[in-house]
Amino acid sequence: MLIFYADKHAAHDCAGEIKDGELKPCFENPTRADAIAAAFKSAGFTNIQVPADHGKMTITAVHDEQYVAFLETAWNDWTAAGRSGDIVPLVWPGKGMRVDVAPQTIDGKLGLYCFDSGTPICPGTWEVAYQGAQSAISTAKAVWNGPEQHAFSFSRPPGHHAMPSQYGGYCFLNNAAIAAQTLRDEGAARVAVLDVDYHHGNGTQAIFYERNDVMVVNIHSDPTSEYPYYLGHAEEIGDGVGSGYNLNLPLPKGTSWQTYLPTLEQAIQKLIAYAPEALVLSFGADTFKEDPLGFFELETEHYVEIGKRVAAINLPTAIILEGGYAIDELGTNVVALLSGFASN
Repeated sequence: MLIFYADKHAAHDCAGEIKDGELKPCFENPTRADAIAAAFKSAGFTNIQVPADHGKMTITAVHDEQYVAFLETAWNDWTAAGRSGDIVPLVWPGKGMRVDVAPQTIDGKLGLYCFDSGTPICPGTWEVAYQGAQSAISTAKAVWNGPEQHAFSFSRPPGHHAMPSQYGGYCFLNNAAIAAQTLRDEGAARVAVLDVDYHHGNGTQAIFYERNDVMVVNIHSDPTSEYPYYLGHAEEIGDGVGSGYNLNLPLPKGTSWQTYLPTLEQAIQKLIAYAPEALVLSFGADTFKEDPLGFFELETEHYVEIGKRVAAINLPTAIILEGGYAIDELGTNVVALLSGFASN
């Protein structure tokens, strides 16, 4: 399998995140990619390339241009204001407050463009997020234009929480949405996104919610009790011409493979009925039973099965890395998924 590796990833290495009322080491950190790289080496994966630079056109097709410009300059604006630590927002507009007049200060802008306090920005954040988007574009182009039917975008941080004009959930640019848009631009009439991360891909849903050329299906933890809380409910089916093209399959904490498997089959049947010409798989290994941020009970062998069943749809498939924070097992679980694809 062809793998695109965002080799600049370690430049995004922030000091800490606010969690449970405390400043804690970031769960999303360079050791995630290091663990996967080590597992790839052990498994004998050698078809690994650094992505080309495809520019910002596809990024701004799914994200607001002012938001992208903010991300690109945020660190310089922060340091120009005399700050030295990582960027964490301290204020957000509440209901009834105005968001149509953009503040001029970096602190005010942060409140417009960020939706949580657990996603810090540090010196290399833009560079790393940008290369992750290039990796997603390269992966999509590779599976559409061949000869590989499946390819993997190996980058961090993840992307599926990134909204059209907001970041959060460790995500800045929505790599899955960028891959899907790339496939559309390359000629696929219909594209499907299947998100199997523990957390709902709220950003991917929001980007395509009023479109019928990209179907989005999420299998995730019930947002009534889990992040991101404010999207991911079953009644969210799309809007306008997009009505019927968004499917959320929320599951309770503690979900085992016995419950997960029929839900996965339901998702796959929905995708098949849509008859897409290409597929994006948002893969998060935080469904693993020992993940510190997820509370499902999947085991390594189940990722092999997920890979086999998604590969059996028999579509050009761009696999995008999302979450997964059980570092000791993360590489093994990623290899398991890709091995499932390879065995089909």
